[in-house]
Amino acid sequence: MGDKGLLTWYVVDLGVVPYSEAWALQARLVEARVSGSLPNDVVLVLEHPAVFTLGKRGGRENLLVPEETLARQGIPIVQVERGGNITYHAPGQLVLYPIIHLERAGIKVVDMVDRLEEVMIRTCAEWGIQAGRNPLNRGVWVGMKKIGAIGIAVRRGVSFHGMALNVNIDLTPFGWIQPCGLEGVGVTSIAQAAGRPVRVEEAVGVAVRHIEAVFGIRLEPQTAEELLNKALS
Repeated sequence: MGDKGLLTWYVVDLGVVPYSEAWALQARLVEARVSGSLPNDVVLVLEHPAVFTLGKRGGRENLLVPEETLARQGIPIVQVERGGNITYHAPGQLVLYPIIHLERAGIKVVDMVDRLEEVMIRTCAEWGIQAGRNPLNRGVWVGMKKIGAIGIAVRRGVSFHGMALNVNIDLTPFGWIQPCGLEGVGVTSIAQAAGRPVRVEEAVGVAVRHIEAVFGIRLEPQTAEELLNKALS
């Protein structure tokens, strides 16, 4: 337990991490939470180099350019076990992966999705952006433009994957897909919607503060090394 009786979760800012490395790290942390060797839930904070990912509902059919075009630019396509369809990650997009033992935290899957949406909505509001939910698709929207995506998975009661909020990402590659499998949907970012430059580092601090408020927990910073030492001890 942390200050004022709040549960303590760990938060680790990993910087820019290749998708495969972050995926493997999540798998290790999930097993550590299941076994109990990792005593606290974790939020990983990071950005990814350019990558398209496909969720459980697939999404390759929503790719609007030949795969060779992506290969020439060194952008991989990765099939993963999260919910949802095709999406895009790249630097300038804030990614949060909560590794949460849902039963111990008293959180249901739908609650997790709702709360991650709320974190993004509150984060956008800090820049005067009126973001919200849309019955078309989970995630967060500004009008008919999507600004934040959500896709989570649960393994043996522990959630992983999470949310991706566009901060100052180059939006061009979103035009190469039908985001989340939705036709005629636009994509925006905090910087575009606010009409001024915004750094990912600014958004990290804001989002972390809202995670604490929305989930009612305290986040304790850890390095990746400290976290793995705890998980493997």
